[in-house]
Order: sequence, then C-alpha cells, then structure tokens
Amino acid sequence: MLFLAAGFLIGSFTFAQVPYGPIKPTPAGEILSNLNKLNILGTVLYVAAHPDDENTLLLAYMAKDRLVRTGYLSLTRGDGGQNLIGPEQGENIGVIRTQELLAARRVDGPEQFFSRAYDFGFSKSTDEAVRTWGQNKVLADVVWMIRKFQPDVIITRFPPDSRAGHGHHSASGFLAEEAFKIANDPNQFPEQLAYVKPWQARRIMWNVFIPGAFLSTKKPEEAGNLIGIETGTFNPLLGRSYGEIAAESRSQHKSQGFGVPASRGARVDYLLLKGGDPVEKDPFDGVDITWNRVPNSNAVQAQVSQLIRSFQPGRPEASVPALVQLYGALTKLDTTNIYVKAKRQEVQMLIQQCLGLWFETNPSAYAATPGETIRVSTNVINRSDVPLKLVRINYVTGASMSGESTPGKDTTLNLALKANDGLAFSTTLRIPENKPISQPYWLQKPIDKGLFQVDDQRLIGLPENPPAIPVNYTFEIDGQRFTYSRPVVYKSTDPVDGEIYRPFIIQPDVTANLAERVYVFSGAASANNTQTSEVVLKAGRANVSGTLQLAVPAGWRVEPASLPFSLKNKSDEQRLSFRLSPTAQAQNGKLQAIMTTSANRTFTTGLREISYKHIPTQTLFPLAEAKLVKLDVKVTAKNVGYIVGAGDELPAALQQMGCRVTLLGPAELNGNLAAYDALVLGVRAYNTNDWLARYQPKLMEYVKNGGTMIVQYVTPPNSFLRNESPLPQLGPYPFTIGRERVTEEDAKMTYINPQHPLLNTPNKITDADFSGWIQERGLYFAQEWDKAYEPIFSINDQNEAPKQGSLLYAKYGKGHYMYTGLVFFRELPAGVPGAYRLFANMISAGR
Repeated sequence: MLFLAAGFLIGSFTFAQVPYGPIKPTPAGEILSNLNKLNILGTVLYVAAHPDDENTLLLAYMAKDRLVRTGYLSLTRGDGGQNLIGPEQGENIGVIRTQELLAARRVDGPEQFFSRAYDFGFSKSTDEAVRTWGQNKVLADVVWMIRKFQPDVIITRFPPDSRAGHGHHSASGFLAEEAFKIANDPNQFPEQLAYVKPWQARRIMWNVFIPGAFLSTKKPEEAGNLIGIETGTFNPLLGRSYGEIAAESRSQHKSQGFGVPASRGARVDYLLLKGGDPVEKDPFDGVDITWNRVPNSNAVQAQVSQLIRSFQPGRPEASVPALVQLYGALTKLDTTNIYVKAKRQEVQMLIQQCLGLWFETNPSAYAATPGETIRVSTNVINRSDVPLKLVRINYVTGASMSGESTPGKDTTLNLALKANDGLAFSTTLRIPENKPISQPYWLQKPIDKGLFQVDDQRLIGLPENPPAIPVNYTFEIDGQRFTYSRPVVYKSTDPVDGEIYRPFIIQPDVTANLAERVYVFSGAASANNTQTSEVVLKAGRANVSGTLQLAVPAGWRVEPASLPFSLKNKSDEQRLSFRLSPTAQAQNGKLQAIMTTSANRTFTTGLREISYKHIPTQTLFPLAEAKLVKLDVKVTAKNVGYIVGAGDELPAALQQMGCRVTLLGPAELNGNLAAYDALVLGVRAYNTNDWLARYQPKLMEYVKNGGTMIVQYVTPPNSFLRNESPLPQLGPYPFTIGRERVTEEDAKMTYINPQHPLLNTPNKITDADFSGWIQERGLYFAQEWDKAYEPIFSINDQNEAPKQGSLLYAKYGKGHYMYTGLVFFRELPAGVPGAYRLFANMISAGR
C-alpha cells in the first residue's frame, strides 16, 4: 500500500497504514476492483474490544464487495490475552497482537485503529471495564476516531450488556453507542476540535453474533430492525469468496491459536439497529454513497465511469493517462473534503499499480543511533512503457513521532525511467541528534491502571509509530507530479525464507539486559545470602564506553559500586557481573541499570526483540530493571522436572527458589522419572503437546510410586481457544474443567481446611501471601471432581457464588497430584512473594 507524503501529517486525516514489506504487484482483477471503488463514497467503522474480536467476513465484505472505506477500532491491543507461540505477556503480547491485526487488515482490506485502553485481563462487567480504563478517556478516544474517520455507519461487535460475555466486550458496545450520540456535539471533548470537526454518523448497528441466541435474549427496544446481509459471496475479480478471505485474515491471529478453515458458500450476517435513522434492507439505507455528496463532481464521476469501461486487464498501464487526468480534475474540487482527499489518494495508488512502479530504500543496518551516519540504497523500476520521470527523492530524517515531516536530505534527479530498466544509487544520511528512540508511542510512559499514557492527541488511534525515516519519491507523468512516501526499511536474505523485511529503528547508544526479571532472596540477611546479577551491554553504535552501575533501594548492597565498559563495534556485547545482597532493613523494590557514557550521556533502557516469522521483527526499549524480592520461603523439593506449555516462564522462577529444573520432552519422559521430586506441567501443556497423551500412564505411575505432579490450567474441550485436550481424564481420578474464573486479583481467599499441609508445610500461608497479585486470581477452574480430590480454596468475585476449583489436591498411591487454575504463570514472573511461597509448598508436597 502506498500513500501521499501528506499521509505522515496526522492533521491531514489520511489513514493509510505504514507498509513495512515490499511493494507487491497488483493483479488486474484487483486493479479493476480498486477502479470500481472510485465511484463509492461511503465509510463504515467497526468497533470491538480486542484483536480477534472483529468479524473478518463482514469486514472483507464491506471493504471488497461494498467497496466502502472500512475501519476496525479495537479498544485494546489484546495485552491481557494468552500466548500460544511464546513467553510474551502483558504489553509485549499486545505488541505481537497489534502486528497480527495489521497482517489481518492487509488480507481483508480495512484500516486498523486502537484506543488507549489497556487489556487488563478478563472483566465480568461493563462497569468494571470502564472504571478501570477511565470511562471519559476511552470514550474520548472513540469520539476522536469517529470525528477523524467520519463513518456513515458504525457497527459494534457486541451488545452493551452481559450478553457480550466479557466486560471489555460489552464496554466496547456501550462506549460506541455513547460516542455515536455525542461525537457531533462541539461541547464534548472540545480540545479535539483543533484537529477534527464534530461528526454525526447516520446510524449505529450491532453485528448480532448468533441470531438464534439473540432472539431468545432480545430486549423490548430491540424488536424489529434486524436485517440480514449475504456476505458469503464469491468475488470473481479477486478469485476468492469473502469467506476464504476472512479465514486467511482470521488465521493471522496465531498467538491466540485462531487458525480457521475457509468458509465457502452462502452466509448471512445480521445487523440490528441500535440508534440513528431507521433501516429497512441495507446498513447504508438513505445514505448517498455516490459522487452526489461532493459538489461540482459530475465531470469526475463521468471520468471514473469511463475509466472502468475502458480498463484493459492485459494492459493496465493504458489507464494511466486517464488516471492522471482524473487526478487533475480532483485537484480542482474542494481538496479539504474528506472524500476528495481519499479519492486523490486512491487514484495515486492506482497509477502506481497500473504502472507496476516499484521503489524502496534500504539501509545498510536495521538500526542507527541519534547523530550516526548511515548508508542507504535506493532502487526504482518502472515496469511499463509509459513515459515516466523520477524528479527527486527526499529523505525525511527529521520526521517527528507524530509524523510531522521536517526538511531532510533532498536529491534532485530528473531521470527518465525506461521500461523495466531499474535505477539504483546510494547515499548517506545523518540521523539528527534529537531524533527520538523507536519505542512504541503507547509504551513510552508507564501504564496508568488501565490506560496507556499518550500526550500527543494526533498519535491516538494509530496502530504503530510513524516511520523513523520516511522517503518521498516524486515522479512526473504527463506533466503532473506525484509524490509517494514509503519508510526506509531494512532488507536481508534468508537462505530458506528469501527476502526478509524489518522496520528501520532508532536505538540508544548502549542498552543493558539483566539476566533475570526477578531476583528472589530467601532466608535471613547474611553474608552468604548473595546472588550474582549479570548484565549484558550491547552497543547501538561503534566506540561507546563508560561506566555501568546498578541502582538499588535502601537496604540493599551492590558490589562493586560501578564497572567500566568499552564496546568497539556496533552490536558488540559485553557481560558484566555484580553481587547483590539484602540487609536486615531491605524492602522489596527494583534494581535499575544506569549507563553513563564517556560523552556524559545517560542511558537506562534495555533491548527486547520480538521475532516471529508471521510478523515484522519488533524492537522495544523497556527500562533496564528487575524486581528485588526478599522472601521468607522454604523449599524441600530440589529437583524439578518441567514440561513446557504455552507462554511459559516458570522454570526461571523455580530456579530463583533454588530448584534444579530439567525441561522434559518425549525423550526425557522415556527415562527414569523417579529422580524428580516434582513434575510440573506448564499452562495448557495438554492442549499444546499432543504427545503428552502417550505418557499419561507413565506420569500417573510416577505419582502412584511417590512422585508429586502439578498440572497448571488446561482449556476445556470446545473452548474459544480451540485447543482441546486429547485426554478424557487428566488426573488419577476424574474431574472436569470449566470456564469459571476469578478476575479480581484481590478477591478474598478462604481456606476450606486451614490445617491442610499445602497451607502449612514447609511455609505457613497467610492472607498476606495473597496481596499484590496481578490481573486475576485464576481461570479455567475445575468444575466437578471425584471425592478423592480436596479443594483447597473458596474464592469468588463480588456478587458471585464461591468457587472451589482453583486448586485440587489428591493423594494417589504414595504420591500427590494437583490441578490448579491459579495464575502462577503471571505471578511468579512478576515477583509476587506469596505466589512463590504457595508454589513452594505445592512442589514440596512429597518431601
């Protein structure tokens, strides 16, 4: 996808998403579809709560059949979701899911937007969700996107009530309906009017999920006004049905395990009017989505119609002269009109597609630091016989975070481009000293409860940062000039996967990665209670040196006080070690790495790369810090076998408790298990490891002979996550897993049998051990169980019945078996002391 240079100016209200891959040739059928879109001046905005909430079939239908401008506003980035492909949690899984949504939109066609809401985990009510986010702030974001995108129709995925099944879901419906009512009121959020105008959508509708279920739960005010739309049709220009497109789009949500089969054949989607003008048959009833809504556009409409009639699939370039004329005609209309702006952008894109015009600029490295000089290579090819001139290239090195372009290096060329004859040349660019680091804009400040802190209004809604260095390519065709903008993007070649693209980033001079996220010190303060903290420094540029120190709270000792470092080459690494120990006065807190360079510049960030084949590599610069936890914990289990599940970081936490951890796969399970004091199965291990079913008899034999086995939560059959356990019975006695959960992280934990060994040995568990938990208490609790199991806790969210399935314990033969839905996978990596103490008791049950 290409867009105008003005596309980087957020105030100009263009919405094209940044392309970080190569320009892909556009098939003739798709070009013709895009030509047809020139005659459609309608807009629809779809609103839901999370990545993967959206109805990709309806989105594909709207974008590629109805050809209206289509957007998806996801209130959150899915930060509270589970991760089937790796260990990332919280804002890091949110970064992955952001890219998965962008990949989905590249398939089904709409544009992608977000609010500032943070996905803090499962919520059971609208009230809890909006209270945690801050209702007015997220409402302001929805109003902002309505005013900015100017939709004719708003569609919500969920109703604003408990039928939505999740507080975030119902909140998205509630906030969309509220925003629909007030977006046209200039007294609401007037600070936005410096950039946008009030806007009134014609109507808001609910995309009813299951009509049968809706009909049985509909409210009186919802009688009538339900319309059906055939969305399962086949598009011969694209060679696919919308069901096939939707399945490919849906399957981009790989971190959630949402790969789905293609749907082919008839499919009806239902929409229910929730507000605005009445509707009879179509969501755009009464909305004129033709050129009639733009004054003095009759000539333009005639030109578009002639372009469509005369298009030659075998010679798309034959349409270029008429497209150039159309662009000139659009320029004579009111260019502040949002539809004129959008159509000029579409015409410019069509010119590039018909020409097969290809261009990109690649740096010699994927990252540079402020003040550094880099070499970039530019390649341009005109793959048509249309006379074309490359006038100039402008490298916008000074682009700001909000996308505003400042003058950069300008290269005047005036070179004629012959058919299929490429131009290649190199130049050097100097990165300004004040260039900001490429940290995602929503992560530059700490999360405030349920909200990302974003100061610049113009950034709100954007899926990702504007490019670090946009490049403007100006071409001349038939006397008119067209400027296309693309980011500088790094390209490499993999011997298996071929060309690999990743965003070019600006990075600090030096970063520090701590070996551990949490340092746990158990027992009393003493000379022997010392741990080594290893820090890996990495150079962002050549010849960087200075000193590293670890800042700690009062009561903690660090030796030595500082260490020198010297990194000769860019990307060089150096490992430094410090000794940490608590005094009797030490309190839990944070350790912070601080690098001071010889240039007297201070750096405090780490480096985290998130790399998966299905998304561009994402680079983050979180604070270089770790938690310090002074913990009174005893562990009698020393040798633990661990079967990894999905997104698992517990092995490191067990090591922090002093355990020796061995990761177990099929080869290890074929061996002697008696050597392990405990076996722990990671979250969803049965869902993600089909081979575990073969070893279930051996695992049960291990328990029977005196072993201790802990199974962390498993998703039940036919769950929303689509990962079903292959076993009808997970333990030595029957129990079933439900979908019950407790989302209030401070919910009261009631001990069913206070004398139970799990609550007393080797650590006495008290109410204090359940303070400071994050996000939730637990999920996928056991629902029914054999009387041989003992439930340990009774817990519940407010106004709900107590639940006893969060931790089940059973004696089996000489051994001990436990199933738990408590979220140790969140609490231990977060350094929650009480979670360590309880888990220590569980793995020590047999010792």
